[in-house]
Amino acid sequence: MSPPLGIIEGYYGRPWTWDMREDQARFFSARGYNSYIYAPKADKRLRKRWREDHPQAEADRLAKMAALCKALGMGFGVGLSPYEAWDFNEEDRDALARKIAFFDAAGCTELAILFDDMKGDQADLADVQVRMAHFVAERTKAGRLIVCPTVYTDDAMLQRVYGNYPPTYLDDLGRGLDPKIEIYWTGEEVCSREYSPGHLARVTERLRRKPTLWDNYPVNDGVGMSPFLYLRAFTGRPAAIGPHLASHMLNPCLQPVLFRIPALTLIESYEKGEAYEYAKAWDRAAEDVLGPDMADVMRRHFRLFHDQGLGRIDEQTPRIRERWSAFDHPAAKEVLAYLDGYWTVTREMMAEDT
Repeated sequence: MSPPLGIIEGYYGRPWTWDMREDQARFFSARGYNSYIYAPKADKRLRKRWREDHPQAEADRLAKMAALCKALGMGFGVGLSPYEAWDFNEEDRDALARKIAFFDAAGCTELAILFDDMKGDQADLADVQVRMAHFVAERTKAGRLIVCPTVYTDDAMLQRVYGNYPPTYLDDLGRGLDPKIEIYWTGEEVCSREYSPGHLARVTERLRRKPTLWDNYPVNDGVGMSPFLYLRAFTGRPAAIGPHLASHMLNPCLQPVLFRIPALTLIESYEKGEAYEYAKAWDRAAEDVLGPDMADVMRRHFRLFHDQGLGRIDEQTPRIRERWSAFDHPAAKEVLAYLDGYWTVTREMMAEDT
């Protein structure tokens, strides 16, 4: 049983263009994905400068994307991170109300309120976030509201980076939030290698609802991750997890066309269940996205990109570049840009976006 599938564009690094996003909506809606949420960390008006209005040109593009997704039968929304709204005072409430009205005017049918990557050492953290989420729910016209908690994984790394959160935080959040509001979860790690029904059942009990999976594969937006192209087929996501999820959403890699290869294999993983064969699924997805000739070249190279990455394939780069230069295709241009370091994420870039 496949849960609803979607994309949440929530990466660091160079954001996609709006033309790319529209292409993605057309491609994925035709293959069964039914949700697209715009939340790149480079859009500071959705993060550190969230109280500021978007320029009219950006507002127009949001509205155009929302209209396209509606025509395609796909939900479209945005992810807002209300930074520094620690006490949710009157100024914060006014700013949030304006932002909600803006998203409604753009035609957004989904809305994500993202409390991730913020400090967590606040005793009343869950209470403040519940009040904020309900404030949004009472005002938005969006039919779907999702909250990303400050603690969105079992990974202890969050406490090291963002402080010691209250030990009952997740239980309090799950108990306090209206059951209609979904909650994101990334799994046992920030970038989880696999998911199991047992783990998701435990999370469901704590959150008092099935989690909406924020799957951080094949994302490659970190300093240590951007030298790689994670293009292998999905594994560790057995179809048996489907009944334990409200939805399964992918945080994509920085390369929009190449992202389609692993994303298509997730569909097949759910459809085929125990009969799923990841290598054969990859072959079919690569030929769908690239065509047979380019798929054959990618078959020879993608393990180098996935396992070794930039800096370790330098001696082979001229030969690889020669092969991909022979193709006039968006995916080939992405490979060449990757080899040139165009997609590399630096600590400075991440510092600007957080």
